[in-house]
Amino acid sequence: MDEIRIGVVTASDRASAGIYDDISGKAIMETMEAYLQNPLCFEYRCIPDEQESIERALKELAYEKGCDLIVTTGGTGPAPRDVTPEATEAVCQKMMPGFGELMRQVSLQYVPTAILSRQTAGICHKSLIINLPGKPKSIRECLDAVFPAVPYCIDLIGGRYMVCDETVIRAFRPKSK
Repeated sequence: MDEIRIGVVTASDRASAGIYDDISGKAIMETMEAYLQNPLCFEYRCIPDEQESIERALKELAYEKGCDLIVTTGGTGPAPRDVTPEATEAVCQKMMPGFGELMRQVSLQYVPTAILSRQTAGICHKSLIINLPGKPKSIRECLDAVFPAVPYCIDLIGGRYMVCDETVIRAFRPKSK
């Protein structure tokens, strides 16, 4: 089974300064460990909410580290320092708006402020980048919604073959003729 390389980027001024622990980045890694049976290699970054820093981290993870999947947390709201979607759009060759649409739809079942979220997704080099909200509960809700499409997307962009633990989550791959 292929080792899957996953980039995890937390965009948070306070977590990057050590003011509090990054529980959101840990939640992403724990979720990936639950979802996937492949051996996993995590490339973790906790950086300030600065567009240039986020762009630099995303490019490093896609081009230099060869991550199949890059998952970000934080910086997706309307506040002035929330710039993760702008950084993602700046580095991606193709945007995948359906991811953000579905995540907002799911989140609206729990909180009316989900309409303020600007999560998105896109393809950078051979990596799928997905922006998630900053709360661990919301991270899992959003990933449960969109992850069934992730392995097939990774297949289509030339990434490594992801094997899901089907007792936790089922990937959807179209049947070949």
